[in-house]
Amino acid sequence: MWAYGSGGLEFILVEAEKTEVLSEDLLQVEKRLELVKQVSHSTHKKLTACLQGQQGAEADKRSKKLPLTTLAQCLMEGSAILGDDTLLGKMLKLCGETEDKLAQELIHFELQVERDVIEPLFLLAEVEIPNIQKQRKHLAKLVLDMDSSRTRWQQTSKSSGLSSSLQPAGAKADALREEMEEAANRVEICRVSVPLALLSWDKLGSS
Repeated sequence: MWAYGSGGLEFILVEAEKTEVLSEDLLQVEKRLELVKQVSHSTHKKLTACLQGQQGAEADKRSKKLPLTTLAQCLMEGSAILGDDTLLGKMLKLCGETEDKLAQELIHFELQVERDVIEPLFLLAEVEIPNIQKQRKHLAKLVLDMDSSRTRWQQTSKSSGLSSSLQPAGAKADALREEMEEAANRVEICRVSVPLALLSWDKLGSS
């Protein structure tokens, strides 16, 4: 930065300070959190693909589209055609009833898996962890703004010492100092919420 001093035009070098957004420990937590997100997303995708029933549908709608239900209906229809008095008809009826029971058990199992595993994994990978990462990016932006404000204030403060008209430079320095302090306050507020959010999920990815 150039400024006029008693000896004429002088160059003022102000080294920009770079504030760490997160401590080393929190950076490790952040890496583990990303791994939790990746594993949760992959597991959710695989589990969803394994469902035979329609995801999110009620039990009755799931039952109609299950291959087991279709097979049970086919067996029962065959039994009705042949009649219960025939050996094959009795066998088809028994097999049809068994297949229908298996279909109901499968529906019950998939509903439990969806409620207790698939939905929580989706929330974790697509909502909760991305929200934490969004807060972290916001903190990084606030830190960058704070560092920029500090650098501008330092440059103006040093140049005011060399300026022949101290009043305007001093007023500008005061305004920049106020801007820097406001930026620092915003950083401190965000520094509280982000580590808490990171640490609250750290147990999921740590041993």
